[in-house]
Amino acid sequence: MPAKYTNKFYSTQIITPKQMKNRQLYLSMLVVALSLGTAWAIRGQFGHEHGAAWAGGIGCLSLLLVAKRSDWYAKFFSVTMAGALGWGLGGIMSYGVVVGYGRADDFINAYYGLMMLFVIGGLYGYIGGGLFGLALSSTAKNPVKWANLIVEMVAGAILFYYFMIMEFEWFMTPPRSEAWAICFGAAVAMTWFMVRHERNSALRVAVFSGLGGGFGFAFGNFLQVLGSVSGIKFNFWNVMEYTLGFFGGLGMSYGTLTSTWEQSESSQKKSSQLFPLLMLVLIIPFTMWQQNFETKRIFEMLTKLNVSEGSPLFGLTEWSGLVLILLFTLIWFYKYYVSQPNNVTYSYKEVHAFFTGHLILYIVFSYIITGAFISGYRPEQYLYTLNLIVILLLINKTQPSFADHTIGLKKWSLSMAVVAVFIALLAMIAISSHDELKGAQKRFGAEPVEEGATK
Repeated sequence: MPAKYTNKFYSTQIITPKQMKNRQLYLSMLVVALSLGTAWAIRGQFGHEHGAAWAGGIGCLSLLLVAKRSDWYAKFFSVTMAGALGWGLGGIMSYGVVVGYGRADDFINAYYGLMMLFVIGGLYGYIGGGLFGLALSSTAKNPVKWANLIVEMVAGAILFYYFMIMEFEWFMTPPRSEAWAICFGAAVAMTWFMVRHERNSALRVAVFSGLGGGFGFAFGNFLQVLGSVSGIKFNFWNVMEYTLGFFGGLGMSYGTLTSTWEQSESSQKKSSQLFPLLMLVLIIPFTMWQQNFETKRIFEMLTKLNVSEGSPLFGLTEWSGLVLILLFTLIWFYKYYVSQPNNVTYSYKEVHAFFTGHLILYIVFSYIITGAFISGYRPEQYLYTLNLIVILLLINKTQPSFADHTIGLKKWSLSMAVVAVFIALLAMIAISSHDELKGAQKRFGAEPVEEGATK
C-alpha cells in the first residue's frame, strides 16, 4: 500500500512505491557522490595513481554499503581493489595544461579545454567503473577471466598509444605527456572484452561512470574559472577535483543500482582476499606516503607556517604517516584476515567499519600534508570532515531496489550531443566572465612550443 505522511504545513499526501524507490535511489547516489567527491578532493593533495586509487576505492566501498547486498560483502576487498586500480590507472594522465586551455579567453581554446577534460575525466570513470562492475559480475559459475582481460588491456594501451601518438601525432597537450592515449586504448580493449563476454551490467556501469566523471571534470574547470574571477580566496582547484568525484560517483552508483546482477557466493576463501586486503591497506597507502611525505615538501610546508627549524614537528610530520599506515594495517589484517575462518563472510558492520576507518585515515593524511592540523589557512580541509559526518548520517538510511533501466543507442547519442552543447554553453559563459587569466594556455592560435621545451 502507498505510504502517507502529514505535518502542520502540508495536507496528507500519497507516496507511491515508485516514488519511494526513486527516493532511495537518489539518496544512495548522493551518498556515493559525497564519498567519492570527498575522497577525490583529498586526492588533490597527493595526485598520481596512488592517490586516485585510494579515492576510487573509497567510492567503491560506499557503493557496496548503500547497495545492501550481503552477497557482495564476502568479496568486498577484491571488488574494491578492482575499482581502485581502475580509477587509479587514470592517474598517469597529464591534465595541468588542459585546465589552462579552459582558462583561455577565446571560445575555441576554452571549449577544447573543457571537452578534453570531459575525455580525461571520462577515462577515469569509465575504467574505474568498468573494473568495479566486472568484479561485481564475477561469480563462481561465471568468473571473469582476469588474466585475459589484463593482457588485452595492456595490448590495447600499447597499440593505441603507438598509432595515435607516435604515428598519427594526435596530441592533446603538447609538449606534456600523452598518456591519455594509453588509458583510451585500455578502455577500448576492456569494452571489447565486456561485449564479447556479455558483461552488459559492467558495461553500463562503465558508461555512466565515465559520463559522470567526464562531465564533473569539465564542469569543475568551469567553476574554477568563475571562482578565480570572483576573487574569493578559496582553493577552487579543489572544487574541480571534488566535482569530478561527485559526478563520477553519481554515474557509477546509477549504473550499478539500475542494472541486474547475478547472485554471488555468500562466502569466499580467505586466501583469495589476502592480496586485495594488502593492496588496499598497505601497498597503496605506503606508496602514497613514500611519494608525498618527503623531507623537502614537509620542510617547505612547515616553514611557511612559521614552525622554527629544529622543531620536532618536522620529524613527527614526516614519519607519522608511516606509523599510521603500519598501525592500521595491523588492525585491519587481524580483524579481516587472521581472526576470520577459512571461508569468510563479512557483515555490513564490518564493511562499514573499514570504509569509515579508511576514509578517516585519508582525511588525516590530508591534514598532515597540508599542515591543517596546526593552521586554518586551508579552510577546504575541514569540509572533508563535514562531508564525512553527513555521509555517516545518511549511509545507514539507504535501501535501494535494483531495477534494469534500459537506454537505447539513439537516446545515448542524443544525450551525448546535449552534453557537448551544454559544455559549449559553459565555455561561452566562462570566456565572457574574464579577460586573460593567470595560468591560461593556448592550444590553437598560439606560437608553437619548441620540441623538448617545458612549461
